Amino acid sequence: MKNETRAFGALFAEPPRNGLTRPKAVRGAGTKMVNMGELFAFPRIRNVSMDRVPLSKTETDRFTLKKGDLLFARQSLVLEGAGKCSIFLDDEESVTFESHVTRVRLNTNEADPQFYFYYLQSHHGRAAISSIVEQGAGASGIRGSDLGGLNVIWYPPREQRAIAHILGTLDDKIELNRKQNETLEAMARALFKSWFVDFDPVRAKIDGRWQRGQSLPGLPAHLYDLFPDRLVDSELGEIPDGWGIGKLGDVAEHPRRGVQPNQFNSATPYIALEHMPKRCIALSEWANADGLQSNKFKFKRGEILFGKLRPYFHKVGVAPLDGVCSTDIVVIAPKAEKWFGFVLGHVFSDQFVEYTNAGSTGTKMPRTNWADMARYTVLCPSESVAEAFNSKVRPMTDELISSIHESRTLSTLRDTLLPRLVSGEIRVQDIERIVGAAV
Repeated sequence: MKNETRAFGALFAEPPRNGLTRPKAVRGAGTKMVNMGELFAFPRIRNVSMDRVPLSKTETDRFTLKKGDLLFARQSLVLEGAGKCSIFLDDEESVTFESHVTRVRLNTNEADPQFYFYYLQSHHGRAAISSIVEQGAGASGIRGSDLGGLNVIWYPPREQRAIAHILGTLDDKIELNRKQNETLEAMARALFKSWFVDFDPVRAKIDGRWQRGQSLPGLPAHLYDLFPDRLVDSELGEIPDGWGIGKLGDVAEHPRRGVQPNQFNSATPYIALEHMPKRCIALSEWANADGLQSNKFKFKRGEILFGKLRPYFHKVGVAPLDGVCSTDIVVIAPKAEKWFGFVLGHVFSDQFVEYTNAGSTGTKMPRTNWADMARYTVLCPSESVAEAFNSKVRPMTDELISSIHESRTLSTLRDTLLPRLVSGEIRVQDIERIVGAAV
């Protein structure tokens, strides 16, 4: 490949355009709008939730996004965020963009949008963007007019599309894994609610909808004898006959495996609160322990991590590997493997998070603690029911963890290939076989 360069502006289909200003008072209905939050959260924007705003017909004509539009952050509180580029891939309905975002629409006869999206993630592209960033007192930013003056690598469109296809295939698989994990999480939550909140198996027997030898959706015939056929009164209201009232600490524990920095090496995986997303069991981010100077907790793959600092953030997940974590994270393990799914269902529930938040101490930085968590009241089923539930949930979390590691491998491959492909260091045909095998 010959590394020909062109002015970025020579590849534009129209001049860059800044988005619309819409105050909070008018938001809530109308057309979906890409805000800075979506731009920074989703490098590839496709069918994501966002604010809605009213648009006039003229505004709809001028500010509706099209597939392949590049979106740039005009401003950022941090230097590296200025000029951040995302690409609009598609949506089931019309989408517009806000005033802190600049849209660049490329001439697709000369420039493949996905190629230039990836180019701008590379060292070459980021260096080009950095050259036009202006630093202000409170924020850094770029001007849309300056984007056109950037010198960018140009290859014939066919080669651009081939490079974009390779990198896009990796990102598509990563995105598919993320969506599959969301589905697995939703299934696990729904099953927990069905069995231990709504008592659907018991009610199905009471109503005569589930007969011995019969299978219902989610209720195979072999589980029939595990559930009682009546509800009885209790201090918690009606509960399945034979089930008891206990505490979370009856079935779970906090293994306090405290370690000092000299007891783990720099390559040890490290999870802090910033690595834990809100309301997401899948923990796909972690760092290395290099540079840590205070004591931490050890955790094992498959154990549950609960963010005890400001518990209302609902940071709860399953450890995808062995490692160490911040002491602002409580490590929770079932006292017996059969109780894993039951414990996970409870500590991830809104009710448990609300309980920990209500009992937390501290005004600005409230914290919960294991002693209070262990006193949380739970309705305990028979061990056979807990084991049956875990036999459904544990494979889901195992699959979730497997997808996390696959996605990290694919992400590493993509990040390794990206600069070498866009710079022409390696040719497309040399790498297609490797990528094909990876996905």
